[in-house]
Amino acid sequence: MGQKLAIHGGQPIRTEPYPEWPVADAREEELLLAVIRSRQWGGYHPFVAEFEKLFAEMHDCRHAVSCANGSVAIEVALHAAGIGAGDEVIVPAHSFIATASAVSRVGAIPVFVDIGRETYNISPDRVQEAAGERTKAVIVVHFGGMMLDMDRIAEVAAQANLTVIEDAAHAHGAEWHGKRAGSIGQVATFSFQNSKVMTAGEGGIITTNDAELAARARSFANCGRREGHGWFEHFSLATNYRMTGFQAAVLKAQLERLPEQIRLRQKNGELLMQSVRAPGVRFQIAPEGATVKSFYIVSAAIDEKEFGVGRDDLVEALKAEGIPCAPFYPHPLYKNPMYQDVPNRAEACPVAEEVCGNSFWLPLKTLMGSAEDTLDVVRAIEKVHAAYKPIEAGTGVSVN
Repeated sequence: MGQKLAIHGGQPIRTEPYPEWPVADAREEELLLAVIRSRQWGGYHPFVAEFEKLFAEMHDCRHAVSCANGSVAIEVALHAAGIGAGDEVIVPAHSFIATASAVSRVGAIPVFVDIGRETYNISPDRVQEAAGERTKAVIVVHFGGMMLDMDRIAEVAAQANLTVIEDAAHAHGAEWHGKRAGSIGQVATFSFQNSKVMTAGEGGIITTNDAELAARARSFANCGRREGHGWFEHFSLATNYRMTGFQAAVLKAQLERLPEQIRLRQKNGELLMQSVRAPGVRFQIAPEGATVKSFYIVSAAIDEKEFGVGRDDLVEALKAEGIPCAPFYPHPLYKNPMYQDVPNRAEACPVAEEVCGNSFWLPLKTLMGSAEDTLDVVRAIEKVHAAYKPIEAGTGVSVN
């Protein structure tokens, strides 16, 4: 047996909290004050257009359309891409509900397909198998900030004539072979919810290199108006999803520090994954082309037989040791109660079912400190393993 675990009354590995998130300083205050003094607080404050331009440039896109949050961003993108009633849209079985519910809200039918066991991202092979005559698009999620194999998904999409929509809510600043998330599919969406790698509490944005698609997205998010026409001229059934000047002010400041934060998290994330020696811990593996990882979260699966304890017990033990962590989603998306009544199609998804039971994640703030802060996670995992490691039956000797 190893050291006495904190959950059993022992001394925890860590008593100091990890760095606070979100990060904010005088820069946010300066920009927010400028909006307050302008008396133009809504979506037509100049900061909104300025932020859209800056975000588009950083993500290698010609156009960006801001909106109220990441969930409605997906709806706007679907509308702009011409997805509607009766169309099918392939989505990963393992994601936040908005990836699928946005499809349902535009009248289309989500088709749930499995993810890769190592990547936690949608499986391009399963996408290829699931595509049918009614399938018009695929939404790919760069889970945890590690990008999907976009070369392979582009091949599959071209063969099946699918629009590729990147749900990049986790992947601000991430790259695939040097191309930024949000610039590879036909259209992409990002979230600025409170936990994301850059945040204004809420907020979202759509990116694309297609001028016509961008114009449709902007019109739909702005009450059906069109550029160059009057305030009271509305050309389509739409609504107001505009971002406020306050959100744009905060996001301008957040964008300024994002590159350095990504470099820090990538350095610490790689240190973490290379340092854990306990058997039975399998971290998310990105394809070789994922050259920059934003590390929104650190994801890992636990093999109970090898490690000595299951996922739920590990999570509770790590939290007692001062390491913030959480289990994965409790079930695949298609097992949410709403999809008992809302039309959908689900392929067999054994990997999604599996990871909901054996995987956990660490929040980004665990990678926002020093190397020693990161290594506390390693020490805690090793401590839990030492306390629970399997014993070979009848010998009293550790299997490991």
